[in-house]
Amino acid sequence: MTVTPEFQGTHLFDRLCWAKENLEAYQSDYRVVYEDSVDECAKILVPDPNWMACALQGGILPPVWAYWILAADEAHPDFKKHTRGYVLHQTAPIGPLTEEQAIEYLIYKDVPRSVWENWDKGNKPKMVICRKDQLPQTREWRNAWKISEEVKAEPVLSLEQSESLDISAMLNDAIYQQEAKGVHYA
Repeated sequence: MTVTPEFQGTHLFDRLCWAKENLEAYQSDYRVVYEDSVDECAKILVPDPNWMACALQGGILPPVWAYWILAADEAHPDFKKHTRGYVLHQTAPIGPLTEEQAIEYLIYKDVPRSVWENWDKGNKPKMVICRKDQLPQTREWRNAWKISEEVKAEPVLSLEQSESLDISAMLNDAIYQQEAKGVHYA
């Protein structure tokens, strides 16, 4: 087993380069299918094998709330460029995740918040976690793919109930700490 160096304070890109050179890529069988617009086809999120290796190893990836802080900056109408990218590099990396927790992290990081916050509200789920073999085997009619209306809205992962990814508490702690220093996000 490869031992992860102490990466806090190391640029995230350098961490990912180290991981690509030192960790065996892991291809997950999970896929996240989500719809964020009625007028568009379903989107499929496939975890990168090198990113999955980082998540399973631990000590490399920043907490997911670091990405949320940067996304909040980008949401401002006068946004020009990131001035707080240091949050990704200076924050202590998270520990090792299970494959399911890594998928959950990826959902929080890459799926629009409006989808994962309300994934089970409405007439049908907006998001489904499935296996690769549950998707159509050909890309024929790809621009017409939708989540089946027969899919039941059952939590596959413990969104917001995971002990190692207490997202709301982590984000609130980060915001309160920054607000105490006079930094505001909205």
